[in-house]
Amino acid sequence: MDKQVMATDADGVTGPDRVVVEEPLQIVVDGHPVAVTMRTPGHDAELALGFLLTEGVIGRAAEVRKIDTESRDNHALVFLADGVEIDLQRLTRHVFSASSCGLCGKATIDAVTTSRPRLPGGPVFSKEVLLAAPDQLAAAQPVFARTGGLHGVGVFAADGTMLVVREDIGRHNAVDKVLGHALRTGIDLAGCFLLVSGRVSFEIMQKALAGGIPLVAAISAPSSLAVEFAEKSNQTLVAFLRPPKFRVYAGKVG
Repeated sequence: MDKQVMATDADGVTGPDRVVVEEPLQIVVDGHPVAVTMRTPGHDAELALGFLLTEGVIGRAAEVRKIDTESRDNHALVFLADGVEIDLQRLTRHVFSASSCGLCGKATIDAVTTSRPRLPGGPVFSKEVLLAAPDQLAAAQPVFARTGGLHGVGVFAADGTMLVVREDIGRHNAVDKVLGHALRTGIDLAGCFLLVSGRVSFEIMQKALAGGIPLVAAISAPSSLAVEFAEKSNQTLVAFLRPPKFRVYAGKVG
């Protein structure tokens, strides 16, 4: 979602421009406010579903009875299925939401990988499939094309088929949106890879692990914690994916 504003360039010429919309979304689970995230409106139910998956609150779509994004502006009201109990202590998004947080480090990696086991050996994706993905992702980002202000995240099958793309001002939100979509539609992420339009951080890797995604690729650079996390969780990490080249920081590519 974007909107028109007025802007003045270096030559003093004023005219219309397009900027991405940024608004808060409060996620409420069975009446409990659990998180507020700054996001680009759109696919809010997927965002809430993906958030709950990556925070360990749910593991299956059937554990959520309903997500209401219409009753209140900038709210996602989540209603869990009968028998599913919320554990507020698991909702730790604020700890991992910024790379500047003081808790990130080896202890944090241990805490996350302890709660989520290492992935088993997954598919080895071909170089050709990976190199073809960035152009597909770029072509599926209409709001970025208009504004230059959004992150894009895509899920791709092993044969290179693009399954879903979501845009958001926050890369972590875009990841939650594609994970929520996959959960809703039954996509088996164990045979897929994730591509992010910017850098790849620790948080992106742990969200991919929550979805069972064996390979994460990024157009830009990885962080040190992302590399360490990938090694510990048995995920493949590819960065600087800029055809005709890329770099493999963990795992292997065919």
